[in-house]
Amino acid sequence: MAQYSRLEVAQVMKDTGMVPLFFNSNVELSKNVLKACYDGGARLMEFTARGDFAHEVFGELTKYAITELPGMIMGVGSVTDAAAASHYMALGANFVVTPVLREDIAIVCNRRKVLWSPGCGSLTEIARAEELGCEIVKLFPGDIYGPQFVKGIKGPQPWTSIMPTGGVSPTEENLKSWFDAGVTCVGVGSQLISKDIIANKDFDKLKEDVANALNIIKNIKKQ
Repeated sequence: MAQYSRLEVAQVMKDTGMVPLFFNSNVELSKNVLKACYDGGARLMEFTARGDFAHEVFGELTKYAITELPGMIMGVGSVTDAAAASHYMALGANFVVTPVLREDIAIVCNRRKVLWSPGCGSLTEIARAEELGCEIVKLFPGDIYGPQFVKGIKGPQPWTSIMPTGGVSPTEENLKSWFDAGVTCVGVGSQLISKDIIANKDFDKLKEDVANALNIIKNIKKQ
């Protein structure tokens, strides 16, 4: 079961401002990626469960995080139905991210007080997600909508917390555009945990890149 409540997870998302996204079928490599992100200062990881036997890798990563990486909050992404959400919560998922708005997932997550973040692409979907108890809405795909969409949503709904995923890169220019528009946090995948880093197993670089991105976000928030 989850180690953190949805309110605790939402607060860490807000405080750190970034959720790294990652999937790999190799358990040991995945542990190294997770540790590099942790050592760089990240305190959340969305394991995008897109491959065969992804649940087995996630289970091992969650146990590793609990025993070796205190304060690391493991979540799961690319979840498409309530059964999968329940399975991952049984494996210790502290938050569940979905590509679309699914009310069946909302119900099972709310029952366990686990944060769920549905992919939304309209004000109507965002409003419905919040009616269903969503704390932080995923804007997906972020590169299609862009920061101006976030700014438009925050006008009539300043209470809405948004996490764009897709179209986010760990550069000062890109991050500033999103946070200036009013996002609560960002989800960053291959722009942060790149194919080159994985291929070269350059975990020191990943640690540095994570630390740099978090520092950029911290400085932007101060402005």
